[in-house]
Amino acid sequence: AAGAAPPVLGWAAATNTVDPHALLLFLIIFVWTPPHFWSLAIARKDEYARAGIPMLPVTHGVEYTRLQVLLYAVLLVVVTLLPFITGMSGLIYLAAALALGARFLYYAGRLKFTRRPELPMRLFRYSISYLMWLFAALLIDHYLPTT
Repeated sequence: AAGAAPPVLGWAAATNTVDPHALLLFLIIFVWTPPHFWSLAIARKDEYARAGIPMLPVTHGVEYTRLQVLLYAVLLVVVTLLPFITGMSGLIYLAAALALGARFLYYAGRLKFTRRPELPMRLFRYSISYLMWLFAALLIDHYLPTT
């Protein structure tokens, strides 16, 4: 949860309040974190096991982890709709969230249902750009007039 705190801390520092919109940003990062790290953990499972680090693929197996990545990806897509649903953002953000989320689901689905060794790292790398573009879309939507 600590990794998802910076938006809330920044919001509080800038406004002296903890707004529900800041909590939405926290929630997006909080839900994004598991599929991001678990895809890396699948790719590096043997290294984590040798180091004695109890990552999910080590403790519960790769198949279980693949399922969890897919479930969290579905949850992530739902959570990323909340800024639009609550009026925090507009159509620009919604379009970006849907497009970016569809690709995240595509990679998570392929990770779950196919056994290609490059897929965990492909999802991991995509998840980094996904979060950047999602938040960029939120900024663009906020500052670009749509009327």
